[in-house]
Amino acid sequence: MTAEHKMHALYEYALRVHGGDSSGHGMDHIDRVRANAQALLQETPAAPADIVMAAATLHDTYDDKLVPDVAAARAQTERVLLDSGFSAAEATAILTIIDQMSFHYGLDHEVHLTLAGQLVQDADRLDAIGAIGIARAFAYGGAHGRPLASKEAPQSHMTGAQYRQEKSGTISHFHEKLLGLADTLNTPAARKIGAQRTQVMRDFLAEFAAEQAGLR
Repeated sequence: MTAEHKMHALYEYALRVHGGDSSGHGMDHIDRVRANAQALLQETPAAPADIVMAAATLHDTYDDKLVPDVAAARAQTERVLLDSGFSAAEATAILTIIDQMSFHYGLDHEVHLTLAGQLVQDADRLDAIGAIGIARAFAYGGAHGRPLASKEAPQSHMTGAQYRQEKSGTISHFHEKLLGLADTLNTPAARKIGAQRTQVMRDFLAEFAAEQAGLR
């Protein structure tokens, strides 16, 4: 199977998993992460492109926010990789990236991503901030019945379990996660974009606060 056919098979599988999502994790998100990964690969030619693009394509196929049985979904993703022509070692490398790249995982574990993993993590995190990040945050909040804002102060220093159980308003999510993501980016190219997108969010939050207070 050619590299193009292998990637097409992975994309078709991701489409089956994400095709009906309305929480900000649909195929539009996957497409943007893939585009981000391609751009970062141009700046980092030493990274293995096939591993990067496979992980970018499949990174949410067994996300615990999206599937009821993570172990079963992970096993299915592994089967798809092997059936698509990736070796066992390549499949392990891809799954390890997906296992360790999430914000949630990093709250409880020390993370040591490979260069490929760093690019995929950056590609995904860039899509969580800026104007797109604002839109996705409210899409997720709406899909899960969260209010726009709540009176409770945002939490800090959460564990992974506390982060998953957090039900505060969407505005709190910016303070608990999104505003700090740029500081976690791995590559110079991603950090430059991340700084710009973080300022977009800060401007939005300032305007939101002013309108909420009745000053606009």
